[in-house]
Amino acid sequence: MGKYSPLRSYLMSQAAERVPMSFQDIEKLLGERLPASKRYPAWWSNNPSNNPMTKEWLAAGFQTESVNIAGENLVFRRMQGHSNGPKGFAESAQAEIRGTPSRHPIFGCMKGTLTINPDVDLTEPADPDWGKVYED
Repeated sequence: MGKYSPLRSYLMSQAAERVPMSFQDIEKLLGERLPASKRYPAWWSNNPSNNPMTKEWLAAGFQTESVNIAGENLVFRRMQGHSNGPKGFAESAQAEIRGTPSRHPIFGCMKGTLTINPDVDLTEPADPDWGKVYED
């Protein structure tokens, strides 16, 4: 369970289309203070590569709107096509774990351990006669 997972759980439990929250409400929910970057509108953007918390509200099926930095409040709005009903044949139960990586945990374990000599041309055929299969 990630640092911001309680926000995802909370939003998924809400039946309303819009969930207004203050920054203080979110901090209470998380059990810790939000980072200083909460003062910038970019922190609250709906770009999934923005920050870890963004992935949580997007995975719950919500987007931010009406972000008021000065008043320290915002509204989470349910995205179109995301319902809070039971998962059935119409929608994938896997949608809740959409943010998890699909690669095997061992993927990338050898990164940086292999060095190729700069003189080696990887596009050059290993056997110069390889292309001469047929007689001309």
